[in-house]
Amino acid sequence: MAKFNLIVGSMLGAAEYVADHLAQQIEQEGHQTEIHNPARLATIMAEPDAIMLIVTSTHGAGDVPDNLQPFAKDLSEQKPDLAAFRYGVVALGDSSYDTFCAGGKTLDRLLHECGASRIGERLEIDVTRYEIPEDAAQAWIHPWLASIP
Repeated sequence: MAKFNLIVGSMLGAAEYVADHLAQQIEQEGHQTEIHNPARLATIMAEPDAIMLIVTSTHGAGDVPDNLQPFAKDLSEQKPDLAAFRYGVVALGDSSYDTFCAGGKTLDRLLHECGASRIGERLEIDVTRYEIPEDAAQAWIHPWLASIP
């Protein structure tokens, strides 16, 4: 079974709840999980076989949440070789803003630029449509896990 590093970016807690819920679902499938909040690039890079799952909200004017900004900055500035890494993204946002899910999109772009391979499609959860964002994540996680080679 696989190891999953859940990298959480949250200001108000919604992304943390989603990450906790996804960790439970992943563990029920027999995999191992570790939640990183805050995430440190060096820690993540020490496990190239682990699959990264970014779970992040968007803050302010389309920003990555404060607790995830150092990780994003390290990716942007250090541009590490992540060619051996695989990842998925769960982005939370409010579709009434033109920066909908921008935090997740930013992390997706940075990981791609560093050579990591995204598994499946990015999940974008509109918090105006889902009173409980975990419901959207619940519907997504099992097909996503099944798509992992």
